[in-house]
Amino acid sequence: MSTLRAGSLAALILGSLIAGPAAAEDIQARYYLSDDTLLRIGQFTFDGGKTLNLTVGIGSAAWRGPNDSANVIWTVGDRGPNIACSEMKGIAGIDFAPCKGVQRGRVYPAPSYAPSIYRVMLLDNGTFRVTDVITLKDRDGNPLSGMLNPLKTAATENAMDGSGKPLPREVNGFDAEGIVRLKDGTFWIGEENGPSIAHFSADGRMIARYVPQGTEGEYAGAKYDVKGTLPAILAKRAVNRGIESMAVSPDEQFLYFIVQNPLANPDVKSYQQAKNTRLFKIERASMKVIGEYVYTLDDPGSFRRDPSKRQNDPRISEMMAIGLDRLVVLERTEQTTKLYEINLADATNIAGTKWDDLATSPTLEQTDVGSAGIKPAPKTLRLDTANLSDIVGKTEGLALLGDGSLLMINDDDFGILGGRTQIVVLRGTGIERR
Repeated sequence: MSTLRAGSLAALILGSLIAGPAAAEDIQARYYLSDDTLLRIGQFTFDGGKTLNLTVGIGSAAWRGPNDSANVIWTVGDRGPNIACSEMKGIAGIDFAPCKGVQRGRVYPAPSYAPSIYRVMLLDNGTFRVTDVITLKDRDGNPLSGMLNPLKTAATENAMDGSGKPLPREVNGFDAEGIVRLKDGTFWIGEENGPSIAHFSADGRMIARYVPQGTEGEYAGAKYDVKGTLPAILAKRAVNRGIESMAVSPDEQFLYFIVQNPLANPDVKSYQQAKNTRLFKIERASMKVIGEYVYTLDDPGSFRRDPSKRQNDPRISEMMAIGLDRLVVLERTEQTTKLYEINLADATNIAGTKWDDLATSPTLEQTDVGSAGIKPAPKTLRLDTANLSDIVGKTEGLALLGDGSLLMINDDDFGILGGRTQIVVLRGTGIERR
C-alpha cells in the first residue's frame, strides 16, 4: 500500500475486521495536519542533554455535538509536557540526577501550561486550525494547572521541573482527558489523576468536581465545589490510569465514563494482570451512579502493530455514545487502536453490589466474571487500525462529523518524541448514531 500524504484520500479495505453490515465496504481515509502557531510552545534544552521542540497536545479527547458546524470539533489537552523519570535517558539523552531515588518521579519541562479546550476546524486543503482556546479555570478565573493533586488515598507521582526542582502539588491540578459539550454550552471533562469528572461553564470555569467518596478533604481550599459522589473504590486506580473518557446520551440525561485500566485492587500486581475494568453510568439530574458494568480488555498479543505479553499495555482512552446505552469504546496500545461497539442493555449492572466494597475478596479485578455470574459488555469490533498504516499511534479522541464520517485524533505527547497531532477522517466504518 502506498503512503498517504496529509489531505489525500485513499480507499482502505478492512474486510472481515469490520463486523456487521460494513464488512464488505471500503474505508476512505483523509488525513489532516497543521502548522498553526497556536500549537507551538517553544524549545526546552536539558542541561547536557537534548533540545525538545514542544507543541500543544490538543488530542486527548474529541467531541462534536449535533448543533456544531459539520467540520468543527472540540478537543482538550491534558496536563502538559511530562516525562517519566524512567524515560528520561531515551527522551532527554541524559541520566537525570534529580530523578535518582525518587519513586514515581515525573519531569515537567513546561509546568506553566494550563489545560485547555480547543475548538478545531477542518479545512478543505487537508489542514486544520485552532479557532478558539478556552483555558480551564477555577470559579475565580485562575487557570488550572497540570500539576498533581495533594492526594492521600490514591497513589500519585512526584513532579519536578526541567531543572529537577520539586513542584508542589496543587488542588488546581487537573489532568483533562475526556470531553463532551452540552447543548447549553457547558462541558463535562473526565480527569485522570483524582480520578474525577468535572462540569465547566462555557467560558471554562469549573462549576463542580466529582471525586471518589471519602477523598473530598484532599481538595481543601479549592475554589470550586468538590463533591464526593463517585464510588470510593475508584481511588484504587493505578497511577496514570484513571478516567480518560467522557460520553453523554443523545438526550443528555446520562453521563458515561470508563476507567482506563482495571483498578489496582487490591494491589498493583492485580492491575497489571487484570482484564476487567469498570464502566459507569450517571443520571445527570441527580449525579447518582445508576449503572456499573464490566468491560473486558483484549489480550495484549492481539494488538498487531505492537503486540506484547503485558496485560496492562492495552488501555481505554475514549468512549463515544451513539445511542442510549450504546457506546463506542476506543481500546488501544501505543501503536494499535481498536474500536468496539457495546450495548449496556446486554451487560450485568453491578452498581452498589459487593464488587464496590473494598473488603470484597477476591476482588472484581481478580475474578473470572463469567463464573461469578457477571456478563461483561459484549464487544463488536468496528475498526482495527493495524490495517491503516498511515495512522500514527496513541489515538485518544473520537467524534462523528456532520456527514457521518468518523474522526480520530491522537495525543502527540506535546512533541516530546517529535510527534505531531494528526486528525484522520474515515468513511465506511459502520459507526453511526441510531
